[in-house]
Amino acid sequence: MTQTTLRRQELADAAIRTLARSGMRGLTHRAVDQAAGVPAGSCSYYFRTRQELLRAAVERLAELDIAEIDGRPALTGAASADRIAEALAGLIELWSADGRERMLARYELSLEAPRRPELQAALRAAGSRHRAVAAHLLTAAGAPDAAADAHAFVAVLDGLLFNQLTAPDPHRLTPEQLRDSVLKLLHAFAGPRTHL
Repeated sequence: MTQTTLRRQELADAAIRTLARSGMRGLTHRAVDQAAGVPAGSCSYYFRTRQELLRAAVERLAELDIAEIDGRPALTGAASADRIAEALAGLIELWSADGRERMLARYELSLEAPRRPELQAALRAAGSRHRAVAAHLLTAAGAPDAAADAHAFVAVLDGLLFNQLTAPDPHRLTPEQLRDSVLKLLHAFAGPRTHL
């Protein structure tokens, strides 16, 4: 990895921390320089515009997410619904604890996206891998139309993650409740469809 690549990655990580702590309004080149502990002007040297900085943050978030997904064989290989549920619940727990800053930054970016089409496009592209993993998991669980259901499956998992990040303690799911919820979700997508 080149020095330039490392510095861009370091600045993208600092942008993620800044988004999580200060929101979109607090995301400036100067704030990122301070968060990264680099000389003033470094961020604007590597990312000329705020849009370039936002795109770098989105791409870095996706890179880190995918590395954690790929590190869980039950999510990328052949696995039973029970093992998939266990792995997904563990991932949601990880992202709501150790990955909390990253997830808060992602939600900041997602809320800004409807006002910035270019950001929305970057988030959609970054999320394509998540949807591909979801389609794979639904296929493994026996869903009859996994590709079509992948987007909805990711949306429901995202809702579980959002709850774990934002709900006060008595309303957060325990690890067992989270695992059971994900397992029920898998079975719901894999089960027979009824049309009203």
